[in-house]
Amino acid sequence: MSEYDGTKGVGAVQIVISDEEHTFDLDEVALEKVLLHDEIKDLPVAVVSVAGAFRKGKSFLLDFFIRYLRAKGREDWLGDDSSPLEGFSWRGGAERDTTGILLWSEVFRIKTPTGEEIAVILMDTQGAFDSESTVRDCATIFALSTMTSSVQIYNLSGNIQEDDLQHLQLFTEYGRLALEDCGDTPFQKLQFLVRDWSFPYDAPYGPEGGDTILERRLEVKERQHHELQSLRKHIRSCFSEISCFLMPHPGLRVATNPNFDGRLSDIERDFIQELKVLVPLVLSPQNLVVKRIGGQKVRVKELVHYFKAYTAIYQGNELPEPKSMLEATAEANNLSAVASAKDMYVNIMEETCGGHQPYMATTQIESEHFKAKQRAVEEFQSSKKMGGSDFSNKYLDTLEKDMEDLFVNYKAHNESKNIFKSARTPATICTIAIICYILSGFMGLVGLYTFANMFNLIMGLALVLLAFWAYTRYSGEFRDYGLYIDIGADYIWKYALKPVYTKLLNKGFETATNEILLGGGDNLFTPKVNKTLIGTPRPPVSALKTPRIYN
Repeated sequence: MSEYDGTKGVGAVQIVISDEEHTFDLDEVALEKVLLHDEIKDLPVAVVSVAGAFRKGKSFLLDFFIRYLRAKGREDWLGDDSSPLEGFSWRGGAERDTTGILLWSEVFRIKTPTGEEIAVILMDTQGAFDSESTVRDCATIFALSTMTSSVQIYNLSGNIQEDDLQHLQLFTEYGRLALEDCGDTPFQKLQFLVRDWSFPYDAPYGPEGGDTILERRLEVKERQHHELQSLRKHIRSCFSEISCFLMPHPGLRVATNPNFDGRLSDIERDFIQELKVLVPLVLSPQNLVVKRIGGQKVRVKELVHYFKAYTAIYQGNELPEPKSMLEATAEANNLSAVASAKDMYVNIMEETCGGHQPYMATTQIESEHFKAKQRAVEEFQSSKKMGGSDFSNKYLDTLEKDMEDLFVNYKAHNESKNIFKSARTPATICTIAIICYILSGFMGLVGLYTFANMFNLIMGLALVLLAFWAYTRYSGEFRDYGLYIDIGADYIWKYALKPVYTKLLNKGFETATNEILLGGGDNLFTPKVNKTLIGTPRPPVSALKTPRIYN
């Protein structure tokens, strides 16, 4: 086994950078400096990653991995008790130390028992669930490291709890969504590593006790709730191999001494003993897992392209935003309240202006819409919802927008019930035909036969158009063409016929008014009397001629 210094100075190289805007950028230059050296770029690659909650000793563990790989298989790979631990940056305390994703710049070359040479890369990840990381940050880091590694070590503290499995389900699903064709098992080996295990009497330290605990936690029971069964089936389906290892506590001197620098003399013997089992279990030549995608071995240089592709996916908007359990529950709760309020609005409007109701005046339907909308909003606001008022306001805006969209449909349906408006198209076409008929006759009388024929042609086309429109309404075929005819007829009515009709109507009212005023203010229904006849003597009866009656 030999090692390669892929950078000017050996150390951790940050390849995925997290910024204040909670976005992640890939440092392609740094990645290529580590992976594209001629001596290792064509070798199959094994990537070992450690992920989990922050301040749980991930970087501390990886530094022992570096010691093992540098020792080239020697039995005394842990070194002497007084040597400080070097490698990835780590420190005691309660605040996070690692951000983004880091690779160790030494790419180790190992020969397997079959004689194949493999490049081994160690990956450190930003701790999850700290005060500066969102759910999306945690999910993205875990997903990226799982997608690009062949062994993902899930670092836990104390025990495998249900919330640990729930987070694992969320993170792996977020990674699986990014893979278009992931097959039945999108990821390779998952190694649960339970730190500070306090129950060796229940399950002993090491892989045997770990597998015992793992089987208990991932067991699918017949009487288990469907949600719990689904979670366990999901985890098993995402990885081709799952195992567990139980580690004891490293000791109080490690946990409480601010000057602890990783010397073996300060670490409990039980921890060191199990460390001698864990590290070879992951990194010995016979146990190394080569990275595979689509069943094919991945070479070191190909890993660069996968990092670029996967990072680009999480920088875009193709994937849904992962949410915390509280946020997801509050969202479902508010969506349920929106649906209930919308149903109330629909029921009220159906009773007011639904399909079985007659035509309603525009002002009246707008008034009913306003009342129904107010009642729906009150229903939404009165329902008990999680997340607070600020969280619910965006769902209230969605509800109001949905009701306005529904009202547009109700209003259009109501207008279709107006028999006069529905008859506008045939009335307009008939009016055009009549006008053309009159103009054709007039042009024929004055000898303008060209214009007369033109108006006859327009009249004929109008009648054919009317017949075609009637066919579309009767048969339901060619509905788009019927709609175009309606739009055209409406345009002609609005900008041609209606202005003329309105002008003539106003002219008629004006003429009638003038006649009334010129008549001296007499009542419109009082007959006019010829005043010249007043005072004229009445002729005698004998002067009146008796009308002759013919048999």
